[in-house]
Amino acid sequence: MQNKTIAAVAGAVVLGLVTLSACGSTDGKETAAESKTVTLVSHDSWAVSKSVLADFEKQSGYRVKVLKDGDAGQAVNKAILTKDNPQGDVFFGVDNTLLSRALDNGLFQPYEAKGLGQVGSAYQLDAGKHRVTPIDYGDICVNYDKKYFADHKLAPPTSYDDLVKPAYKNLLVTENASTSSPGLGFLLGSAAKYGDDGWADYWKKLKANGVKVVDGWEQAYNDEFSGSAGGKKAKADRPLVVSYASSPPAEVIYGDPKPATAPTGVATGTCFRQIEFAGLLSNAANSKGGKALIDFLIGRKFQEDMPLNMFVYPVLTGAAVPAEFTAYGPAAKDPETMDPAKIADHRDDWVKSWTSLVLK
Repeated sequence: MQNKTIAAVAGAVVLGLVTLSACGSTDGKETAAESKTVTLVSHDSWAVSKSVLADFEKQSGYRVKVLKDGDAGQAVNKAILTKDNPQGDVFFGVDNTLLSRALDNGLFQPYEAKGLGQVGSAYQLDAGKHRVTPIDYGDICVNYDKKYFADHKLAPPTSYDDLVKPAYKNLLVTENASTSSPGLGFLLGSAAKYGDDGWADYWKKLKANGVKVVDGWEQAYNDEFSGSAGGKKAKADRPLVVSYASSPPAEVIYGDPKPATAPTGVATGTCFRQIEFAGLLSNAANSKGGKALIDFLIGRKFQEDMPLNMFVYPVLTGAAVPAEFTAYGPAAKDPETMDPAKIADHRDDWVKSWTSLVLK
C-alpha cells in the first residue's frame, strides 16, 4: 500500500538493508554465492524491523538484499520491462489496482506459500493459480490538515462530493493515476462511486476546483501537504492529500516531539480498499530463496511487524495489531471496492481518459 505509507519516517527503521539489484548469472543458473542471497524488489515504502529480518536470515540461511524502485506503479512497470532478466527474485508491492497488468505480462511464476490457508479468502485474488500471495491491506483516502481547517473555521471534507465544493477550491493534491498506486486507487474509488458514466464528470469538477496532480506519494505527502511532518516547507500549502487511512498514526508515532493526538484526519467517505501482494518473479535467479522469503512475508513475525513499519494491516488471521496503530488509524468501515476483473477491463482506458481530461 505501500505502498501506501509514511515512507519517509518508516524508512528510518529499515536498519541494515542494502539497496542493491540482484546479481543474476548470465545463463540463469545459481552460483553457490547467489544461492545464499535472495533479492526483494519493492516500492519505496518497504520497511521491516532489523531484528525481524535478522531472524529470518539466521533461520533460513539467506541474506536479503532490497531494491526499492520508486512508487508502486513505477516499480511494477519497471519489473515488467525487465522480466526476462529480473532485478531480483521476489517482487513486493503490486496491488489490486495493478494486479492484472502484472499477471497478463507473465511477471510471476506460481508458488503456493506455506501458511496461505490462514489468509482470508477475500484477499486471495489469484486463488487457485497462486501467482501472487496477499501480504497486507489498507485504505487509500483523502487526509486533511486539522490545524488548517481549525484556523480557517472550515469543516474538513468527509466525502467525494465535498471535494468539488467551492469551499475546498485549490486545497487538494493527488498523485498521477498513471504512475502512482494511491493516485490510481483514488481514480478507481471515484469510478466505483460514480460509475462508468459519472467518474469523468466528477474529475472535470475536481479539475475546475483546482486539484493539483504530482507524480507520486512522496512528493504529494511530504512536499505539498501542509499537515505532514515533512510538509513544513514553504510550498507545502495543500491541506488535503490523497494518502492512506493509516497515515495519521504515523504522524503520531514518529512525531518529534510526539503529539498527543494525530495532527491529520481522514475523510472517511473517500476511501478505496487496497490489497498488496508479493510474487516469485518468473525468471528469478534464486527461486528457492524467493519461496522462503514469501513464506516469511505471510508468517506471523513479519505480519505483526508490518503495522508500525509500513502502516498497513496484516492479512494473516489472528495477527495482532498494535493498539497505537488502531487508535489513530482504524481501517475504513465502508471503503469503495471494485472487482479485479472490472479493473482489468477498464483500468488502461480510464487512465488514458483521465490523463487527457486532467493533465492536458
